[in-house]
Amino acid sequence: MKICITSQGDNLDSQVDPRFGRCQYFIISDTETSEFEAVQNPNVSGMGGVGIQSAQLMVEKQVKTVLTGNVGPNAFQGLQAAEIEVITGVSGSIKEAVEKYSKGELKAIQGPSVNSKSGMGQK
Repeated sequence: MKICITSQGDNLDSQVDPRFGRCQYFIISDTETSEFEAVQNPNVSGMGGVGIQSAQLMVEKQVKTVLTGNVGPNAFQGLQAAEIEVITGVSGSIKEAVEKYSKGELKAIQGPSVNSKSGMGQK
């Protein structure tokens, strides 16, 4: 199964990026093979709609679960419509996040964790 972790860098030692739509990288990890792919976020500096565009990227990559710090309402709605599970409040390294997810220590949310536009202007 493919999961995505929002990341500040392109490897498993990078820190989880607290933003979904404007994260620096998406780490796509296959929980069955332990292989991963680092995808530079093409939406990081977009003017608007980046959460929706990033959600569409998750659909294209066939991701089943997203691990991130926060997710806004538009991104959450797009992910939910695609039946992609969303887990927020994730921090630490990508490797730690994957381990916690594999152990069942992280739980899905039922709604957005921040207001729209909350990721704008933050690094």
